[in-house]
Formats: sequence, C-alpha cells, structure tokens
Amino acid sequence: MTKIRSRIRERRPAVVESLREAVQPARLLLVAKTALAVGLAWWIAPHMPGVTDQYPYYAPLGALVSIYPTLMGSVRSSLQTLLGLVAGIGLATLVIVTVGPNWWTIPVVVGLGVLLSGTGWFGAGKEYVPIAALFVLIIGGQNADDYSLGYLTQMAVGVVIGLVVNLLIAPAPTTLAAAARVDAFRHQLSDHLHDIGYAITESWPPEHEQWAEDAASLADTTSSLRTALAEADDSRRVNPRARGGRGATQHAHEDLTRLDRIAHLIRDIADATADTIWDRPGAMPLDPELPEPLAAACHAVADVIAAEDPSTAEAHRLRGEAARAIRMLLERVDDRTADVGRTTGPGVLAAMHLRRILIVSGIGNESRD
Repeated sequence: MTKIRSRIRERRPAVVESLREAVQPARLLLVAKTALAVGLAWWIAPHMPGVTDQYPYYAPLGALVSIYPTLMGSVRSSLQTLLGLVAGIGLATLVIVTVGPNWWTIPVVVGLGVLLSGTGWFGAGKEYVPIAALFVLIIGGQNADDYSLGYLTQMAVGVVIGLVVNLLIAPAPTTLAAAARVDAFRHQLSDHLHDIGYAITESWPPEHEQWAEDAASLADTTSSLRTALAEADDSRRVNPRARGGRGATQHAHEDLTRLDRIAHLIRDIADATADTIWDRPGAMPLDPELPEPLAAACHAVADVIAAEDPSTAEAHRLRGEAARAIRMLLERVDDRTADVGRTTGPGVLAAMHLRRILIVSGIGNESRD
C-alpha cells in the first residue's frame, strides 16, 4: 500500500464550483447593491432637466458600470468610463463640425476610437471610446448635440448613484480572506514536500504521480494569491469599514514573498526527483543509500513550513530537527560521493534546496519575532 497520503479529494464539477462562488455573501451583496442602484437611476433619470430626460435609459447603464466589488474599483472604473465617453463624444463632435457623418467617416472614427482605447489611458472605460463615438454619429444624427449632452449627463447621474449606493452599503474588506488563502498555501507547500518525501521511499516507479503534476501548478497559485492580496489592499482604500492602510496586509505580502521563493525551490526538487523516478531526459541516478535520509529531511523541512506560529518553542524544535536532518543528508551525500567516486544525483540538489528553504523560513521567522 502506498505511503503517499491522499490529499487530492474529489473535485466538484466546475459548474457546481462556479455556482457556489456566485452565491457567496459578498457576491449576493454586490447583486443587491447593483439592483438597487439601477432601480434608483431609472427612477431619477426621467426627472432630469432639459433634454436629458429624453435619454433616461443611460442612467441605469451608468449605475451598472459604477458598481464594483471594491469602493476604489468603483471610483476608478466610473472615472475611466466617463473619460472614455468624453473622448468618444469628442471624436464624434470633430466629425460633425467638419465633414459630417457618412459611409466612410463613421468607420474611420470608430477605428480611431479603437486605436485610442488601446493606449491604456482609459482602463475600464476603453470600450466606451468607440461606442460613444458610434452612438453619437448614428443614434444622435441631426440631434447629436442634445444626444451627446443627454448621454453623458445620464451616464454621470447613474455613476453618482452607483457610487453613493456603494459607499453607503460599503463592501467588507477582503483582507482576512486573502490572508487565509496565503496561510492555506503555506500548508499546501508543506504537503507537497511531504509527498516528495513519501515518493522517494516508495518502490520505484511510485504508483502516484499527482504530486509531480501539482508541483508544476505552484507558480499559478502564487500568481492568483498576488492578485487576491492586491484586491484586498484595494478593498480597504476609501472604505469606511476598513481601519488602517496597507499595513493590515503587510504580513501577508511578506509571507507570500517568502512562500514564493520556497515554492520555486520545491518545484526544483520535485522536477529533479520526477526526472530520476521516471528516467526522463537529463535525469541523474539517485544513490540507493540516499532515499531514507533525503525523505527524512523533506519531512522535517515540511514540518517547519507548516508551523503556524514560528515564535513558539515547538517551532524552534522543528527547525532544530530539520537542520539536523539536512546535516545528516549532507554527510551521507559526502560519504557516498567519496565511496562511489561520482555525483550522487538529485541528492545534492535536494540537500542544497532544503537548506535554502530552511534559511528562507528563518528569515521570515526573524521578521516576526
């Protein structure tokens, strides 16, 4: 019976997971705020003065584009959308006061709008540059001035309503959720290293390959965690429900930086081990005397990675055991290299990387003591 612990539980179908994400409390709050903002915008829009009341349907659209999961995201996207509208209307106005809209000026202006939207100046509002220009030229027609005024004004009304709703019903900061994901990643790295240790001492080739496949996905996990932390920082800005600033996630950022370095080292160990186990191109043989001390070192370092509080006596004990296990591995590597007169393959690389992991973990620990 294999020693590898089964950590890959049955995954829910993608559709079920998507539905679960869609009904999270934070998402349901966003749904309710969006519906409320759109409803208020549609109620207020017909009461706008002048010709703007002829274009009430743009107010709900403005409210819709202004509601984002974070307040800062709402402010940013709203300003970018209005800026994109102004740019598009400006392009259309330039055509109207010169040659006028016709079969060739309309596609040219739309093309210029698409070109301008690619500059990166408009962010979330980049699509509105060509759209606004096209709407003004085709829908506005002879009343392009009134249409432009109504379009921009009603969009602005909807944006303001959306921002007010999002401010009064402020979303909760996602700091704790992001930090919890980083902590879960720490345990994931520990599990990967444990699995490598179990694989090394199995009968070769091991029956299970999932540990090698999962190790390749660590870079993607790190990238998604960076995005989550950036969103967590964003969720605190201008948010009345948040206290303090970026310092609230500073430890999580530092942890992720350290864990990212550890992940790279574990991936190298996993790649070298997998090459040797399955005799891939570039593989070097592993001396038969090394699996036991190598596995012991992997398990000991994995326990250090998983330690939740690095300042406790238990964490210091684990670090001491890991240091001894690595030292024993290095001594065995030195002995076998001298005995057989050749490099002992992945045992050297693994020993170097395990020592680096322990050092990186120590740097993180010292920053918290």
